[in-house]
Amino acid sequence: MTGAVYRPDMSLKGKLRRRIVRLQHRRPVRAPRAARTARPMISFCFDDVTDSAFSVGAELLQDRGLRGSFFVCAGLLGETGHMGAYATRDQIVTAAAAGHEIGCHTYSHLDCAKAPAQTIIDDVARNRDAFAAWGAPPTSAFAYPYGEISLTAKRALNGRFRLLRALHPGLIETGSDLNQAPAVGVEGPRGEARALKWIDRAAKRKAWLILFTHDIADQPSPWGSTPNTLERLIQAARERAFDVVTIAEGAKRLG
Repeated sequence: MTGAVYRPDMSLKGKLRRRIVRLQHRRPVRAPRAARTARPMISFCFDDVTDSAFSVGAELLQDRGLRGSFFVCAGLLGETGHMGAYATRDQIVTAAAAGHEIGCHTYSHLDCAKAPAQTIIDDVARNRDAFAAWGAPPTSAFAYPYGEISLTAKRALNGRFRLLRALHPGLIETGSDLNQAPAVGVEGPRGEARALKWIDRAAKRKAWLILFTHDIADQPSPWGSTPNTLERLIQAARERAFDVVTIAEGAKRLG
């Protein structure tokens, strides 16, 4: 099993860093292309990724003709962590063949707020090389592990992916930063209610909402959610006429 649970830096310095980094090395969504999105979009993401994200989450989406985005750390495959067993290479190959998106989450689940630029670049390259060795399509999406970001990380990864996903809540619309895109966590007992509020906001604004979680189980970890929650969120999105897209597809539509 992996080591102690990660705790983000909640010091004043850490909070200031998070605020400052949002203001620099931005790649904003431009109005002309974004305005062409006639319907709201939603993406269902699974981070790290656990066995249950594929065995339960991917199946729930596929049964409804939908596809999700799975942000994988190749270095975690086959291990066991605080959210249960991580996925295997075979699960990822099968999911990619079924049309799910395999996104980059660094190879070792690296804290990009603390690592130097070359370490980040090398770890990301190692992850991408693993995907290529498995025959998975090249990825155009990245998610910062822990949602932790520094100016160094944003600068190092700028231009390497179509979209870099963070963890602060929000919608993607005109002016949003594709180098630090917002996402809403579906985690813990209040995760579903929080996600439903954001679904309503995105529907009204015809914006793009990214939801993320980790494990999918009847008794999930504090970072996961239940199958019933995922089913209800999918249904809510359909009732509000969302287009369910992978991160790659959503970013492509925005240009």
